[in-house]
Amino acid sequence: MNCKVEKTENANEVKLELTIEAQKFDEAIKKVYFQSAKYFNIPGFRKGKAPMNIVEKYYGKEIFYEDAFNEVVPDELDAALKENNIEVVSKADIDVKQIEKGKDLIFTAIFQTKPEAKLGKYKGIEISKIEYNVSDEDINHELGHMQEHNSRLISIEDRATQSGDITVIDFEGFVDGIAFEGGKAEGHELEIGSNTFIPGFEDQIIGMKIDEEKDINVKFPEEYFSKDLAGKDATFKVKLHEIKKKELPELDDEFAKDVSEFDTLEELKNSIKEKMEKENEQKQKYETEDAVIKAVCENVEVDIPSGMIEMETEDMLKNVENRLAYQGLKLEQYLQMMGKTAEEVKKEYEPQAIEAIKSRLMLEAVIKAEKIEATEEEIVEKLKEMAKNYGKENDEEFSKNENVRKYIKSGLESEKALEFLVKNAKIK
Repeated sequence: MNCKVEKTENANEVKLELTIEAQKFDEAIKKVYFQSAKYFNIPGFRKGKAPMNIVEKYYGKEIFYEDAFNEVVPDELDAALKENNIEVVSKADIDVKQIEKGKDLIFTAIFQTKPEAKLGKYKGIEISKIEYNVSDEDINHELGHMQEHNSRLISIEDRATQSGDITVIDFEGFVDGIAFEGGKAEGHELEIGSNTFIPGFEDQIIGMKIDEEKDINVKFPEEYFSKDLAGKDATFKVKLHEIKKKELPELDDEFAKDVSEFDTLEELKNSIKEKMEKENEQKQKYETEDAVIKAVCENVEVDIPSGMIEMETEDMLKNVENRLAYQGLKLEQYLQMMGKTAEEVKKEYEPQAIEAIKSRLMLEAVIKAEKIEATEEEIVEKLKEMAKNYGKENDEEFSKNENVRKYIKSGLESEKALEFLVKNAKIK
């Protein structure tokens, strides 16, 4: 392979011209032929048994070019980028100059490259002090959650439904007198006042008695996820089967013994306070770091390539897809519910993506300016921690992986740079 590198007229962009030897390209053609031969059905030959020259004659000599290109080029491009120490932040814009069996493969690839941030003032940055204190109200709020969690349901038979009750109902929804899909349920449990149903529905359950049937009229919100129902008037035929009410336990020493390892309510309160104070310390730390990053970034100059933003928003959308998968949802379903396309969502992520990229580039510039380095001991310790988190007996699998070591080193140096910025900030 021969590679020529030149800067383009655009900032943070390089153009590579690669020449891959004819022999190597021809070998790639043979490889894809053997991989795909079984799919060719040519008269006079059993399926998948036609020689390569016959397949080329029947379908055209270019039949294997695209697959052969994709077979050989990615590795050659990666090698060229590594050899020339080029860090790219975009997909390649490929232009094929020559592609033919028996000849060198010649093509150009234009990449956007990683920019360097130009630091302004980054030491002595002024930010407001961030502080959170635990109040009695906070502790009582947590105790209230614990009461809710340990409550029991009692059946109510001698009165009508009130706000806060948990009801068991059958319902079926109609629009213009026609039942709509997904609008029917039996034995549905609904807490009145939870606001989990269409606005106005729960309020009309109040006052109903057991075995009572009622027509409830509501209007679907204009922004409702189903476009067929959005903004439509609907009638729900409802039958009430059960009324239940939460009975909360008393807040006393017995409660503390039942829900914790403590013997008294006072000890439980102290434990809650201590836990909240630790959480507040972490919250203060992260918010202080975030404030410092934003303040420093205000003084940073950097031209972020469009490809870098594109890759960042793609990663963000991928993270959404992964989170949805844990909930049993597909990205397509989520987008349909939101009434948006993937491109529209990515566009919305752009400001957040630009902020994240600028922050990373700023930290890298600080690392360079302050000559911050992660020691071998720190890297090894982090590798051991990673191995433990993945249930590995030793870190050998990770320590031999150069990409993992590079990732660990980068992360440690970014942490050190952030610590440096916070330490040198003026917090008022």
